Amino acid sequence: MDIRCDFDSGNIQVIDAGNPQQVLLALRPDLSSAHFQWFHFRVDGLQVGQGYGFSLTNAAQSSYTGGWPGYRAVASYDQKDWFRVPTRYDEAGLHFTLDAQQPQVWFAYFEPYSRARHDALIAQAIDKAGAELLACGKSVQGRDIPLLRISRNPAASRRIWLIAQQHPGEHMAEWFMEGLIERLQARGDAELDHLLAHADLYLVPNMNPDGAFAGNLRTNAAGKDLNRAWQAPSAEESPEVLFVQQQMQRSGVDLFLDIHGDEEIPYVFAAGCEGNPGFTPRLERLESEFRQRLEARGEFQSVHGYPKDEPGQANLTLACNFVGQTYDCLSLTLEMPFKDHDLAPDPRTGWNGARSKRLAGAVLSTLSSMVETLR
Repeated sequence: MDIRCDFDSGNIQVIDAGNPQQVLLALRPDLSSAHFQWFHFRVDGLQVGQGYGFSLTNAAQSSYTGGWPGYRAVASYDQKDWFRVPTRYDEAGLHFTLDAQQPQVWFAYFEPYSRARHDALIAQAIDKAGAELLACGKSVQGRDIPLLRISRNPAASRRIWLIAQQHPGEHMAEWFMEGLIERLQARGDAELDHLLAHADLYLVPNMNPDGAFAGNLRTNAAGKDLNRAWQAPSAEESPEVLFVQQQMQRSGVDLFLDIHGDEEIPYVFAAGCEGNPGFTPRLERLESEFRQRLEARGEFQSVHGYPKDEPGQANLTLACNFVGQTYDCLSLTLEMPFKDHDLAPDPRTGWNGARSKRLAGAVLSTLSSMVETLR
């Protein structure tokens, strides 16, 4: 048996692979950071028909231990079809099993979104969805951070921003962006036509390419949590955020969505800006309307989520709060689960890339229905 993680978003440490029924592994921390929870590795040399067991022995010390109960690891024989495998969690770690059907398998915390697929998505957006590469920032390690603009009406007066994968282990966020871009390729879509008659869309499909490539959970190559850097980003430690802020200053923002994944809560939900000093009845009405309209389209719900901030007590280092306060606009963090969406569970896949993509289509419909009332 050969276990490897020397590839895009790979993360694992092998402790003892001598017993195929109890392979002992450990999660590697993020670059320059103590965070860890993401894993992604390949196993070669399996005997078809034999059962295997794997244990992540330091899972009980990971960043979000509340994410493990009820969680099931994902596996794939071809890196296309990802399915959940039997998993249990206890104080000795996270344990999952597989009855091998092929000699090679990949395991991951969530269905990975590769850098190669990201590059293809950018090309697809430009070639097929009519996107413009408006600007391109650079990460700490020099990777591209493309900013796409979809603009079909020179008279459009609204500026809608969506960014994804500030936290690199939250791969569902770029699957969401793929769903968004795929729908934007459509012609004869009345909802899209209405949206783009009134708004330009600004899209950053991956805010943290260094962290995603390195197999990080939470931080960039400098060890910074980008979603805690919005009040004072720096060219040295958080150039990714600085780039986006500079572009926002040029265009303005009328609505902002920051796309994420949550380790613990098995639901699709959103966090708002109710704690911002500038949160007004107008913004409260818009936020309520967004939630109601998206919920009516399935998957999304508003019962389960984060505790609400008290008035004036928002953490303005978060993107959602900073942008909402700075631009006096509807601003939300949209969260998807690493586990499953308990209102509509799928025993085989749990929440996955395809469902993230479908949610993006529902979000576009919601934006279309609200675009004329954002200001």
